[in-house]
Amino acid sequence: MVYLLLIVFFTLLLVLIIDLYPQLNTWQSRIKIGRFSNDELWKEKVKIIAVRWLKQTPTIKVTDNTRLIIIDILKGNYKRNAIQSWQEAALLLGLNQYRSTTQNKELSNSINSFVTSKLDSNGNWIVPPTEVDSVILGYALLKLDDFDFAKYRPAFDFLYEMILNLKGSDGTIAYRKHTSDYRYVDTIGFISPFLVRYGLLFNQPEAVALGINQIRVFNSHGMLANHFIPCHTYNSKTNLPVGLFGWGRGLGWYAIGLIDAWSELPESHPEKEEVTQMVVAFGKMALSFQNDNGSWNWLITNRQSQFDSSATATLAWFFAKAKTISSIANESEQAKVKALNYLKQVTRRDGVVDFSQGDTKTIGVHSQQFDILPFTQGFCLRTIYQA
Repeated sequence: MVYLLLIVFFTLLLVLIIDLYPQLNTWQSRIKIGRFSNDELWKEKVKIIAVRWLKQTPTIKVTDNTRLIIIDILKGNYKRNAIQSWQEAALLLGLNQYRSTTQNKELSNSINSFVTSKLDSNGNWIVPPTEVDSVILGYALLKLDDFDFAKYRPAFDFLYEMILNLKGSDGTIAYRKHTSDYRYVDTIGFISPFLVRYGLLFNQPEAVALGINQIRVFNSHGMLANHFIPCHTYNSKTNLPVGLFGWGRGLGWYAIGLIDAWSELPESHPEKEEVTQMVVAFGKMALSFQNDNGSWNWLITNRQSQFDSSATATLAWFFAKAKTISSIANESEQAKVKALNYLKQVTRRDGVVDFSQGDTKTIGVHSQQFDILPFTQGFCLRTIYQA
């Protein structure tokens, strides 16, 4: 009987520790948040965390539960590999941007180790991706400096085939097989930059066209009329929008998909002007919703909603690139500077950028947990070192 009571006691204690540790860790990590003596110290700390996380990326939980977390872990509802892939992609993009801009080769070993953990000597995936979320990781690999694209082409061909297998009768790409009638804004960020870069590198013009078309068709059916505010998704059969208009990270997904696809297109490409006009239209809309402190809300149409660092970091990247377009150059530069200033204010003393919205559960069901997100860390770093 005594042994049974001891087992019950230690089991309950373990459950309590699992529940309380993350909350206590978050609380103490936010003490003296945003207090950096200078910008260079802040930038260095952001970079150090990104390097550490590329080696061992923190698990981003699926659930919003803060009680009895052990049940979610045992049921397999605590984490999902697809979420982890876009965390890694953003970190890799940010660190490669740092390496390219500073010409600092100290990160090469870390980046090379990461590559060899994902791709084998024959150029194939060690663990083949199964979800479209992983395509952005392929884009991050295609952006690496001094990368042997020909050697690793099988891995990129694999991603392209996976994308084509999700192509619907309307000519656009679904997010999941089981939601084949829906076109998510997330998918633009996941696939469009990859398709454009892959198509240009490997002489596959149909891939470039597919990446641009994903954006073009979404503009027709997934935008709030006369406002150019993206919805979470739309139904490809009815062409009706579904879910929230103005979800902050949804803007972020659209922003990075659009701006990176645009950046990949050469000036001579016949689609360049059309995509440039998309950048200008989206940029003007996003500028109108930036808060005075430089952030964007998780729901941009509600200024009382929580500021979201993931939306802010991705939109900061958008404006860092859009500032080369003369018609929105000055406004874009100002928006980028304000956004980075906000991100500095919500950076913990160890360099972790805080207050990013958690993972979305399903259409219209958005997390109300705001914590760390390696995805945000990566795009913050990428923006900092964008020349």
